[in-house]
Amino acid sequence: MVKRSRRSFSPEFKHDAASLVLDQGYNYAEASRTVDVHENTLRSWVQQLELERGGTTPKSKALTTDQQRIQELEARVNRLEREKSILKKATALLMSDELKSTR
Repeated sequence: MVKRSRRSFSPEFKHDAASLVLDQGYNYAEASRTVDVHENTLRSWVQQLELERGGTTPKSKALTTDQQRIQELEARVNRLEREKSILKKATALLMSDELKSTR
């Protein structure tokens, strides 16, 4: 049995493929043949694009530029919050050491 390698697609490709159904009037079968992906895969991309257009930020890589920007900003906020937490702990540790040495 030959093992088939898993293909990966860019968010732009997924967006364009889903747009065929949502914006250009293709049905799922036509669009899936056009972009050479399984129909169920295309259905999931269309569903994700509909949710993103409705304002929902996906857990996976976003398809729309607005949602991609939101994901980038959320990641940055998370990183900054982790850094802040580390700095708070370090400050508390340094302050406790300083208090011990002044006694």
